[in-house]
Amino acid sequence: MFSSMYLFVVTLQCETDMAAVISNSSGTELYVDPTKAIPDLCINDVVLSTPPCYAEETLVQPSAEINTSNSSEKPIVPEISSSDVMVHSAVENLPTSDMKLWTAQRDSAVKLRLEDSDVASLPPVTIHQLFQETVNKYGDYVALASKQGDQWHKMSYKQYYEQCRIAAKGFIKLGLERYHGVGILGFNSAEWFIADVGAIFAGGFAVGIYTTNSAEACHYVAQNCEANIIVVENQKQLQKILQVQDQLPHLKAIIQYKDELKEKRPNLYTWKEFMQLGKDIPDSQLDQIISSQKPNQCCTLIYTSGTTGQPKGVMLSHDNITWTAAAAGKTVRLREATDLQEIVVSYLPLSHIAAQMIDIWLTMKYGGATYFAQPDALKGSLAITLREVRPTAFMGVPRVWEKMQEKMKAVGAKSSTIKRKMATWAKGVGLETNLKKMNGSTPHPMKYHVANKLVFKKVRKALGLDRCTKCYTGAAPITKDTLEFFLSLNIPVYELYGMSESSGPHTISLPDAFRITSCGKVISGCKTKIHQPDSDGSGEILFWGRHVFMGYLNMEDKTHESLDEEGWLHSGDIGKHDENGFLYITGRIKELIITAGGENIPPVPTEDAVKEQVPIISNAMLIGDKKKFLSMLLTLKCNVNADTGEPEDELTPEAIQFCRQIGSKATLVSDIVGGKDTAVYAAIQEGVNSVNEKSTSNAQKVQKWLILEKDFSITGGELGPTMKLKRPVVAKMYKDQIDSFYQDAGTPTENFTPPK
Repeated sequence: MFSSMYLFVVTLQCETDMAAVISNSSGTELYVDPTKAIPDLCINDVVLSTPPCYAEETLVQPSAEINTSNSSEKPIVPEISSSDVMVHSAVENLPTSDMKLWTAQRDSAVKLRLEDSDVASLPPVTIHQLFQETVNKYGDYVALASKQGDQWHKMSYKQYYEQCRIAAKGFIKLGLERYHGVGILGFNSAEWFIADVGAIFAGGFAVGIYTTNSAEACHYVAQNCEANIIVVENQKQLQKILQVQDQLPHLKAIIQYKDELKEKRPNLYTWKEFMQLGKDIPDSQLDQIISSQKPNQCCTLIYTSGTTGQPKGVMLSHDNITWTAAAAGKTVRLREATDLQEIVVSYLPLSHIAAQMIDIWLTMKYGGATYFAQPDALKGSLAITLREVRPTAFMGVPRVWEKMQEKMKAVGAKSSTIKRKMATWAKGVGLETNLKKMNGSTPHPMKYHVANKLVFKKVRKALGLDRCTKCYTGAAPITKDTLEFFLSLNIPVYELYGMSESSGPHTISLPDAFRITSCGKVISGCKTKIHQPDSDGSGEILFWGRHVFMGYLNMEDKTHESLDEEGWLHSGDIGKHDENGFLYITGRIKELIITAGGENIPPVPTEDAVKEQVPIISNAMLIGDKKKFLSMLLTLKCNVNADTGEPEDELTPEAIQFCRQIGSKATLVSDIVGGKDTAVYAAIQEGVNSVNEKSTSNAQKVQKWLILEKDFSITGGELGPTMKLKRPVVAKMYKDQIDSFYQDAGTPTENFTPPK
């Protein structure tokens, strides 16, 4: 008798005859012709193992003696051991003849990229199966923690799972159709997570919508995913949906999960009302929907930020998410909760794949706890939350680390002379020791231990990172200066690299395998290829693995642009490997500046170099595509309004300190712009000259620059939700200023007073 419900058989498309490969626990491989009878095997003794070719899943029906449903009782979470194959309930076999690695159709399935390596051969599982395994292992552990007043309210994995089932029943009651979206528009919260997972359980798509989206942008996403239901945080987000509600023919209901409703409307529910709706939906009805789901079907849509056009709906399958969580967690050596529970702080937008993968799925896979920051986290409260929670792992986009650096420098500038000298000495020791460690040296000198006790431990505690062994950054380029600053304080910030289309991470840096400015090495079970490398070894970076997405929803042409005939994902990024296999990103193909003289120039290295030379610079954007020379837009470091997120006129303490060092009395941005402060302009020109001296050709030199009156921001539209520069937006906003650079026909000489 089978001890589980279904046996997986993997059908392989190879040059040889169709066959299935099954291995028992002793390592014996049985090659099974799918046209013949399956051997009588105990399923507990079976794991999948497939040769490196495309695989797709079929299912063998269990014995009739097995009772697979029990509608009269609460659903039982089955015990699943690591040696078991994780299984599905009854489902109609997918056709195997025309299944491809990609699709643009919402109801299609794809071939899974199973291989015979350790991680790539993991049995495919659905979101529900992943959650079941977690409840079995870590059911009583804290899953989610939300702060209400001065108290943290915690939810166990058992409670979390039950809440997701209740939400799923509510969605079914509201008429959620299979393969239709549930839009979620709001700041990170337990309700966000429950709506996301509940939507998947109910057979829909979980669809995060950026809180910074306009009503029109929300409409585009909701229309594209054919959303039946939209979950909003508060009145502010509700108003966006109400503005476009009449233009959404598939929309059936709206749910608000924070605050009281300002007015009653048909099909508008509070979270409490919503969670009561599905009471009469039997467990058997939900279980039937869950059991019909397969790992190679879509469950989540991640919408790109749309910096170069309309957002694209990235279709991620159950396997994309569950496998990536397993593979990435293994690569970074996440600990299981039974050993030591990992703790993360959720504050980055959950509509972005980085936050979703870390906050929801990685923590679920390993039984970690997610603590929710306050909605004003990026306006200042994040530091308070970090000190309270003391996470063991922390992901910060570059701008977060840069803001930390600025504040720490400002505090340091106000310290006594003795403390400043001690900090300078300790940072020198920290940088030297960690750079040696990076290059393979392990001994820690006595002076390192002294510096650690006197400075490093205190800094970590003040930041709330005293328990944090995994500090990461990604989603945008980070400067070498910022990386070395934290490395000098014994806080290595490890770069990771990936994209929505790779379910998040593709390469990761590790404590024993990292290089400054490198984004590390490929995660277990994946592959990287440099396409058409030049003489320097640089070319487009291509991805392969089970993390590669299914396709763009309703965009077959865009899907074929990203996925080639062999199934490699074209990232659009330019990079190269060093002799040790570390990957370095030099720019994006779409961002590459091609001058009128035909020279190809990636903008980021020059921008970072200018910011490093001139500490008062906040943002820099290189201009010069199809132009005779390069120019640059600059913004200055200024304070940000804590309520609105808008940049203010007042310079940051670090910027003011820089001004004093060069003999300027400026305290405001308006004191400087327009050439008013010659000392600052001269210092910037000196920094630009220094960068130009290192250029390999005249075409790579910055000939003109301009300080803008206002720094870039998310609210202003120049930065995306993860604070990545939106170059096309900036170019359009400041077209007149850019045009002024090129009004003269000739190529200018360097001039420290740029056009006004």
